Amino acid sequence: MEITKAVITAAGRSQRALPLQTLVDQDGVTKTALAILIEEALSAGIEEIALVVAPGDREAFKDAAGGHASKLQFLEQTDPRGFGHAVLTARDFTKADPFLLLVGDHLYVSSIPRSCARQLVDVARTYHCAVSAVQPTHESKLPNYGAVGGRLLHGQQGHYDITEVIEKPTPTEAEQRLLVPGLRAGNYLCFFGMHVLTPMVLELLQEDAQSPGTFTLSSALARLAQRERYLAFEARGRRYDIGGRYGLLNAQLALALSGKDQREVLELMVDLLANRQLNRPA
Repeated sequence: MEITKAVITAAGRSQRALPLQTLVDQDGVTKTALAILIEEALSAGIEEIALVVAPGDREAFKDAAGGHASKLQFLEQTDPRGFGHAVLTARDFTKADPFLLLVGDHLYVSSIPRSCARQLVDVARTYHCAVSAVQPTHESKLPNYGAVGGRLLHGQQGHYDITEVIEKPTPTEAEQRLLVPGLRAGNYLCFFGMHVLTPMVLELLQEDAQSPGTFTLSSALARLAQRERYLAFEARGRRYDIGGRYGLLNAQLALALSGKDQREVLELMVDLLANRQLNRPA
C-alpha cells in the first residue's frame, strides 16, 4: 500500500486564517503553520500535496507555503457544505489512490524521532487499510472532536479495530457506545486530525453529497467501519488545535519545548514566572 499523496483542508470559515499564522519551529526557524504542516506531510514520504482552500484564498496560501508552494496543487471548495465536502473536493486529485489527510488547524509534536504522520503512514502500509490517528481525550473536550469506539488488536498496544464513529458525541453517547478497555475513566479515543484514507471513503462521501446541506467526514467513516477494515492508531505524540483558546500559544510552547532551544525557552518561562511572583501585590 503506497501512500504518496496528501490532502490538507483549509477552507472552513473558522479555519481559513489559522494556517497563515507564524510560529517558530523546533529548529528555531520562523515559518507559518502551513509550512510546518507541509513538512509534516513530506516527512511521511508524501510526494504530491493538494490544499483545499476557499475561493480567493489561493495567493495568501501560496505565500504562506514559502519554498514549498511549488509542491502544492490548489483546490477550491466553491460550495461550503462542510468538512466532508472539503475532502470530497480532492477526489480528482486522489483518484484511486489511498491518501494522507491533514486538517489545517492542527499541528503535531512527536514524542519519538519519527513524525506523527510517518508513524500513521507506516501503520497503514503494514495493515493495508484505512487508519485514523487518535488521542485519548477527556470527555470535557468531546464537543470539539469526532471519537471512535473499538477493540484493541491482540498483542498490539495502541492499535484498535474501529467499530463505532460519532462526530462530537455527548458524554452519555460516549459512555454508551465508545468505551475502550484500558483507557482511564472519562477518556475516549478522539480524532487526532490526521488520517490515511482509502478510495472507499470518497465513494461514501459522494453518496452523502447527493442529499442537500452540509455533511461530515465522520458519517462516512462510521459506514466505512462496516464495509472494510478500518483501524485507529494511538500516535506517539500530541496534537495541538491552533483554533482553540490559547491554541497558538499552546502549540508554540510545545514546539519550542521539543526543539533545540528547549533550555533557553525553559529559562525564559522560569524568569517570567519569577517576575510575576515578585510583582504580585502583598
